Amino acid sequence: MSGSGKVGVGVIGAGVISKEYLGNLTRFPDVQVHAVGDLFPEAAKARAEEFGIAEHGSPDVVLNHPDIEIVVNLTIPAAHVEVATQAVNNGKHVWSEKPFSTDRASGQELLALAAAKGIRLGCAPDTFLGAGLQTARRMLERGDIGEPQSALTLMQSPGPEAWHPNPAFLFQEGAGPLFDIGPYYLTALVQFFGSISRVGAFGSRSRLTRTIGSGPKAGEEFDVTVPTHVSAIAEFASGQTSQSILSFDSFSGRPPLVEITGTEGVLSVPDPNTFDGEIGIRGRNDDEWRTLPSVGSTDSRGTGVLELARAIRADRPHRAPGEQAFHVVDAMTAITESIDQKRFVDLESSVAAIPPLPEDWDPTAETL
Repeated sequence: MSGSGKVGVGVIGAGVISKEYLGNLTRFPDVQVHAVGDLFPEAAKARAEEFGIAEHGSPDVVLNHPDIEIVVNLTIPAAHVEVATQAVNNGKHVWSEKPFSTDRASGQELLALAAAKGIRLGCAPDTFLGAGLQTARRMLERGDIGEPQSALTLMQSPGPEAWHPNPAFLFQEGAGPLFDIGPYYLTALVQFFGSISRVGAFGSRSRLTRTIGSGPKAGEEFDVTVPTHVSAIAEFASGQTSQSILSFDSFSGRPPLVEITGTEGVLSVPDPNTFDGEIGIRGRNDDEWRTLPSVGSTDSRGTGVLELARAIRADRPHRAPGEQAFHVVDAMTAITESIDQKRFVDLESSVAAIPPLPEDWDPTAETL
């Protein structure tokens, strides 16, 4: 049943990213946040009080709440599947932060469980629902640069340990630049080109330990257990290719780059970790780049939760499904295997085409 009225939401995980989610979810009129839960109830209490949310406590406060239909899972990557599975078993739809899972087997089991119980799974990133990538997608589908042929993506940074107060998990299994930042770029590429068919990659670590640079743990060292520089190529089922660098080892200061080359020109796409940004286009006969504004919503993280909520009420497919997020996990796992095995790795998963958002889609409108 699709129900009626506002969709009840609860958040599990009161860490850094919950602040941005709750800032949006508490102002979107089509959803109502009932509770915040965390393994550390005092963290849930502080976040709930910050946003005027009535209930807080352990994760069970959210999992067992009768008015919560969607559990927003903002736990660390290693806990995503465990928490999502608990929510599904409690009859709740789930929106998870990326990555969907840290391995194929657990992700497949979660998809199967949700399908058997008639539960929806959604997953970040939802940045592709923002004005920047939606505008780029409409331009590609309109043929503004002819037939898309290839993509180049670059994300080069020195790493998040300088500013993140608890960054160790970002340098361990389930994270690193590939699993932490890769979902933004790979999801954008899947939106533009469709399913990935095979990948090849190289990876490296510049240091075996790093030092926390801010907050109460400043000065503490932690181990680095995953590649901090990844260079990958991908081939898509529709024939296009991409080249990507994802690095926590670079001091270049270069802004993120996504460029799509077509038969009649090239498109410069906004940072896929954002919801807005200008579009650059240069045609075959152009002497210089032209800049165009993005059109659409710029309402940041939580947009995907709202789109899922509205889809539940309308009884239609939602636009950031678990299947897409799992395909990205499959791709990232294949990239890891390619690094380790020094060979191309085929993907077995695929994802169905997802329709773009209408240009006038408005998260701040009351529609339910």
